[in-house]
Amino acid sequence: MRIDLIALDLDGTLLDPTEQISTRNRNAIRRALDVGVRVVLVTGRGVDLPIKISKDLNLNLPIICCHGALTKDFGANRTLTHLPLQLQYAKPMVEYAERHGLSLAIYLEEYFWRLEGSRVYMDDMTGPGWKEAKTFEDVLHSAPTFVRFLGEESVEAMRREFGDWPLNFHYESWGGFVECAVLNRDASKKHALARLCADFQVLPERVLAIGDSRNDVPMLRWAGVGVAMGNALPEVKENVRYVSASNVDDGVAIAIERFVIGAQSAKRPA
Repeated sequence: MRIDLIALDLDGTLLDPTEQISTRNRNAIRRALDVGVRVVLVTGRGVDLPIKISKDLNLNLPIICCHGALTKDFGANRTLTHLPLQLQYAKPMVEYAERHGLSLAIYLEEYFWRLEGSRVYMDDMTGPGWKEAKTFEDVLHSAPTFVRFLGEESVEAMRREFGDWPLNFHYESWGGFVECAVLNRDASKKHALARLCADFQVLPERVLAIGDSRNDVPMLRWAGVGVAMGNALPEVKENVRYVSASNVDDGVAIAIERFVIGAQSAKRPA
């Protein structure tokens, strides 16, 4: 099967635990690009990191970020698709969180916002991609891309109060930390990737998608070749046909070498 496009998740997939890309992964991506295969990053992150990595790897496709809610042509600084969390849902959720002292961040106009003095759970909650506000009412004048409930107490309170709303709830947990991203119900990595592939006239059966998280599963099952990382949750591995090595053992490179580079080599005349 010929692969025309590779879709890569970042955290737990292309990136190792220190947020670095291994030499073998870099080389595999370069070799795929050299034979004309497109590569796109598909991540739950905001725009900053995937743009930086795309430039570093010399990728020229738009980025799919924010769990599929935002697709951006960073070369032209143009938003291609944006499916924000409607204000009719975002405002009451944010107001409830602020009123009850829950840990919350909102992603609005390509920045994360948190309240002044709120707890910083992770290293990536600081830096130029983050801003602080005295109150969320000061900044929530338009629909945010998504909101994040941070920590078990906040996530459980949100689930009790809003869990039956017609939205896309993406739960994550690692190292004892729990968070939930709340998105427009039509926002997903799968739908964003399908739109991008349609724009570039790439058939689903010619897509290699690699990921490790629950929100990757629909994308992995949609692609012609879906590969779960070795460090993925059991429920993720059970839902796909192929499993590679972990993100500390060059799992991305191994998948690309098998399904792209190896397939190309097999077609060369003797």
